Amino acid sequence: MLLTWSSLNHSETRENQGQILTAKKTVLVMGDSISAAFGIDKVNGWVEIIANRFEGKLNMVNASISGDTTTGGRYRLAKSLSDHQPHLVIIELGGNDGLRGTPITIIKTNLASMIQASQAANANVLLLGMKIPPNYGERYTQLFETLYLELADEHHTLFVPFFLEGVGGISDMMQADGIHPTEKAQPIMANLVEIKLNKWLASFSE
Repeated sequence: MLLTWSSLNHSETRENQGQILTAKKTVLVMGDSISAAFGIDKVNGWVEIIANRFEGKLNMVNASISGDTTTGGRYRLAKSLSDHQPHLVIIELGGNDGLRGTPITIIKTNLASMIQASQAANANVLLLGMKIPPNYGERYTQLFETLYLELADEHHTLFVPFFLEGVGGISDMMQADGIHPTEKAQPIMANLVEIKLNKWLASFSE
């Protein structure tokens, strides 16, 4: 059988495509206490739930730190990108900024910087939106909520509008502090992420 250069090249391309589809993808989670499983056993947090659901497909790297802000995430992202070389970066930050009344422009600038740095490192981005209690004032709470949508639209990221949908404000879903989700809430949060991950993984076979 005579193999031309063209046939060898096509064979290699098909092989490479197969490797791309089957190789484990690395997902880097940059979050705060919500993703660091504050107040519960980490093995029951949403990140670990996702890791178990996508075992064999995804390598989940949880770089979340309780109390972290968008400023902290922005300045530690470069090392995480270099160390882990993720295919996808999940950004779950901003809640602590909002609770501290950080100016919306600063939050938005920091998150935009994280998105751009991730995309420049050839990683896709999944942005997890947040909301803050209404006692921070109608204008601020509205601007805070919409900044995530604006960033997702502007930078073409995967997007969950409100990561605590079906969890926030529900007594048995939130810990006594009213800020951190309970263990019972973790699968609900994982479901929101799973939908986006399935869509993202499907894009590799298109």
